[in-house]
Amino acid sequence: MAKLSAVDSVDIQILVDNVTDSLSSVPSFVETETAALGRRRGAAWVLGGACLCCAAHGLSCLLTLRSGDSTRTVLFDSGPEDRTFEQNVSRLGVDLGPVEAMVLSHGHWDHAGAMLRALQLVRDRNGGREVPCYMHPDMFRSRSVKMPDGSFRLMEDVPSEAALAAHGARVVSTREAQAIAGDTVFVSGEIPRRSGFEVGMPGQHRRTLDGEGWELDELLVDERFIAFHVRGKGLVVLTACSHAGVINVLAHARDCFPGVKLHAVLGGLHLSGINERIIPQTVAALRGFDLDVIAAGHCTGWRATTALANEFGDGTLVPLAVGKRLRF
Repeated sequence: MAKLSAVDSVDIQILVDNVTDSLSSVPSFVETETAALGRRRGAAWVLGGACLCCAAHGLSCLLTLRSGDSTRTVLFDSGPEDRTFEQNVSRLGVDLGPVEAMVLSHGHWDHAGAMLRALQLVRDRNGGREVPCYMHPDMFRSRSVKMPDGSFRLMEDVPSEAALAAHGARVVSTREAQAIAGDTVFVSGEIPRRSGFEVGMPGQHRRTLDGEGWELDELLVDERFIAFHVRGKGLVVLTACSHAGVINVLAHARDCFPGVKLHAVLGGLHLSGINERIIPQTVAALRGFDLDVIAAGHCTGWRATTALANEFGDGTLVPLAVGKRLRF
């Protein structure tokens, strides 16, 4: 198992998420989008539409990990498209220059659509240096969803290895777990599917290797989570979309780091659409992990968010929104 060095603290800046919400109250370790704007621009700034972030169907998180005098920065996913990513980075005043690595969670457009633009923005600020991009080889397979009439609805491909390399990426494509950013960030390998009720993305297919047809691809074996260990708190797990199932994700994280408390899970729990049917089982199973924070967003869906709020309350549930910053 990859080594993971504990850190003193981590900031997670939500660059892209499905919703915007600067009005709801938040716990002390969370900063809203509007609070961030005020902190950056000072007392003289004027609130208006031209300074606000844009919500979009997708997720992108910027991690800043601190340990002593050392700081490491990692970009986890990029959201669905260039304009939203670039606008939000600009309006939040985020400096992408320190980004030393990018990680793609899985091969879907709503997490990978802005990767090439993100690479350009990082290299514009880092002197043109190459950026490691951590991928799984199956992410590059074309995908579609089979419709009730038997037709296939194509999904936009993630950027190819050649396109990534042309934009300054050093592509690291592997199925194995690894630790990056000075061993402070764990990138999982393939996630075992053990819960029994989490069945992936029903109806998804991928191109066969010969390019001639489609094959069932409901499990999305290319999906990975990332995690880091905060001293005095425990393991924080980022599960961008939870196609593997958040229960499977957390069980594997616990197995990877036995003896380390699971402190928080953050990301999309994919309990919307057809997966609304497993909300009760998921909520019940989450109790067994004794999490201090459930930061749910992106594809979680309002029905699951409501169920989580009813079960865990404001002391544990922290809904995500674009522009929020969480400090662990």
